[in-house]
Amino acid sequence: MKKVILQLSFMLISLSGFAQSKPELNLNQVFNPNSKMVLVTAHRGDWRNTPENSIQALKNCIAMGVDIMELDLKKTKDGYLVIMHDRDIDRTTTGKGDVADYTLAEIQKFYLRSGSGHPTKHQIPTFKEILSIAKDHIIIDVDKGYDYYPQVIKELREAGMIRQAIVNVKGSTPLTTIEQEQGKIDDDITIMPIVDMKRPDALQIINSYKPHKRTVLQANFNTDTLAILKHLEAFRSNYGLWINSLWPEQNGGHDDDQAVEENKKDETWGWLVKQKANMIQTDRPKELIEYLKTKKLHL
Repeated sequence: MKKVILQLSFMLISLSGFAQSKPELNLNQVFNPNSKMVLVTAHRGDWRNTPENSIQALKNCIAMGVDIMELDLKKTKDGYLVIMHDRDIDRTTTGKGDVADYTLAEIQKFYLRSGSGHPTKHQIPTFKEILSIAKDHIIIDVDKGYDYYPQVIKELREAGMIRQAIVNVKGSTPLTTIEQEQGKIDDDITIMPIVDMKRPDALQIINSYKPHKRTVLQANFNTDTLAILKHLEAFRSNYGLWINSLWPEQNGGHDDDQAVEENKKDETWGWLVKQKANMIQTDRPKELIEYLKTKKLHL
């Protein structure tokens, strides 16, 4: 009888694990300080090959094996969350004006521009459309969405994506202030404060997030000589650690362009890994994945 009970227990554990999607398992692993896995985040999707923040960018990321797509949100006049970085649509679409001045039907008459500025056949997607495609395939990082936080959480829950998403909160702001503005953050929500590490109160801000167990720390620093950077490894005992390799002012000069154009991958991406970053946001996702695989740091 004990043997049967034991077998049933193992079956339930296996089924429980099977029920979790790979992105959810990957996000859970971020909070394991002993994990060697590094997750790759594509900044605004695969924007070098297709319009930023587009459905095609998302599909490219999934096909490429990217772990996380970072995106940005704005709200239309009739209350729909759409994927857009800027307040206005001038730079990225064939239209002009602020997102908030258009209804969803009106704004979807315009077309997204490519990275080189040319019109494409891609339209501005809604947040719900992105979530429906991303589910069970990729983690979503909601960057510019704090102004719509309650609606973001509502739509993530409706899509069954709450454990497959990271929601950025107001930068360099203590958790107490965030919860005064938004109410208590539910335990199953993964949040990410973006902290300017050169601030004199940076350590105080970081420590304020210890009560929320699913916190990813995004550490930004324009020089790699800051004393607080010596604490990065210690932060991994409480948080996931996200560092951007996008531009040198965010990582003390250990950036994407240097990695690819100067072939200094160990000095850039490798350096970030040595700081114990287990999430790296990049504009060169394909190359970063290839590099991490050679180091056995990515599946």
